[in-house]
Amino acid sequence: MNRSVCSLFATLLLVAPFVCGAAGAVEFQDDPAQGQLHVLIQGQEAFVYCYSTNWDLPHIFPMRSPSGKSMTVQKTEPYPHHRSFWFADTVQLEGQREASIYNALYSGSGDKKNPQPPFRDRIRPVGLTTATTPDSGGRGELNLKLIWEMDHGKMPVLDDARRIRVIPLGSGEYFLDLNFTLTAAYGAVTFRSDAVHYAWPFIRLNDEFNANGGAVLVNSEGGQGQAETNLKPARWVDFSQASGGTAEGVAIFSHPANEHPHKWLTRDYGCFGPRRIDAKSGRPFTLQQGGQISTRVGVLIHRGDTLSGRVAERYQSYSKGEL
Repeated sequence: MNRSVCSLFATLLLVAPFVCGAAGAVEFQDDPAQGQLHVLIQGQEAFVYCYSTNWDLPHIFPMRSPSGKSMTVQKTEPYPHHRSFWFADTVQLEGQREASIYNALYSGSGDKKNPQPPFRDRIRPVGLTTATTPDSGGRGELNLKLIWEMDHGKMPVLDDARRIRVIPLGSGEYFLDLNFTLTAAYGAVTFRSDAVHYAWPFIRLNDEFNANGGAVLVNSEGGQGQAETNLKPARWVDFSQASGGTAEGVAIFSHPANEHPHKWLTRDYGCFGPRRIDAKSGRPFTLQQGGQISTRVGVLIHRGDTLSGRVAERYQSYSKGEL
């Protein structure tokens, strides 16, 4: 099944959400009027891809735990630019001003404390396709095309292609395999990432699933909490509730194909994600016209804590191509 965002709005605006996929597997339900693609596993909502142009950035919200709880927060205080599960950066097209797509919210109109669309700088969705593969465990795949742009669409900066494989694991658990590829299709682009705040991508957990709710932040090297994991090299980072029958958590895996070693942004309040290698972190670097930069991550939504959720074991499976 193929859909472009433009055709979705043009032809399906007044039609009820559609469903595709095998029973008991991954299903996609699209609601173009709201700009939301609902992803279900065994009939239970796993996450929602939000692509409405009323937002500064396309993002995932909510992302649900195996028991169906929302794990993330879409817009926070004091950081209203956080978007649950998102990908952004600060970039400069050759000959143009710097554009902070990371802070795209603040380029909106009206009240600066609560900016509204239209946004001067943004990531605009231009294509969306989905597919299901019932013969391989009921997996699904979501392919997205987007454009990073500035000056209300007058100046495109980067092409953005994203692939998300959705893999059911049973008992409400699931795994996302994400590829992000940026192409400097419109000229050389210099990345000017914030030395402190950026990650590729980010997840922002709510208070039930961060340290405020008793959850524990752990990395692959045995570090625990923000003090031992922030700006530290690792292969994966997990944020899980304390052990117990109702414990649940989420881990991000950095694929071995990424440049290693690299550090991570972590915050006890629930924001975390992988950074790039030091040579491309917190210092400018330039992608020449036609050049590409990619990153690949896995996201494991699991029952139990880091140990009982088999996070390290599942990272090894991901590394070997078994997920």
